[in-house]
Amino acid sequence: MQTDILSLFGYFASLVIALSMTMSSIVKFRWVNLVGALGFAFYGLLIHAIPVTFLNGFIALVDVYYLIRIYNKNEHFETLEVRGDNKYLLEFIRFHQKEINKFFPGFVYKSEMNTLSFFVLRNMKVAGVFLAHREDDDVLKVGLDYVIPEYRDFKNGKFIYQRLRPEFVRNGYKSVLAPASNRKYASYLKKLGFKKDMQGVNS
Repeated sequence: MQTDILSLFGYFASLVIALSMTMSSIVKFRWVNLVGALGFAFYGLLIHAIPVTFLNGFIALVDVYYLIRIYNKNEHFETLEVRGDNKYLLEFIRFHQKEINKFFPGFVYKSEMNTLSFFVLRNMKVAGVFLAHREDDDVLKVGLDYVIPEYRDFKNGKFIYQRLRPEFVRNGYKSVLAPASNRKYASYLKKLGFKKDMQGVNS
């Protein structure tokens, strides 16, 4: 019975490591891989397989090292404002449409809706796109806040909703309304400090 439990634990650790390999986000990959490696290291101890413990312990240390680097890395953020009919913007949305629909089901781009259209640049690389329009004079309603998988670590969101907040205020906005179309996006907004209201999530 004890052997069966140990085997199941080993299978579970293997499954977690295999799952980490499917992660497109580097941050998610490191976290999930860390859990799997720690699990396998512990499994190695339980079955007295020292090489397994050392190898996976080393992998766990590597994951921790890179996670520390990721979270402490100083990055340069900028916005690149574009017109609603910008060709690169249109092509960017078309290329990422399938991924966009996971977070914004039924999203259809309408350039005439945009009051704000800009790319978020991280170290001068395009990390995401932000589209919003003015509603009720002093409300900025988000139409699209999409980040490509490689940069999904909340830094984009913190830059937009925290560091750009003074700029939004200067432009006459008193609140930002972001309709939460699914649980993942709602969770993302909550972590950024948004509060629920009847229309969506408000900051």
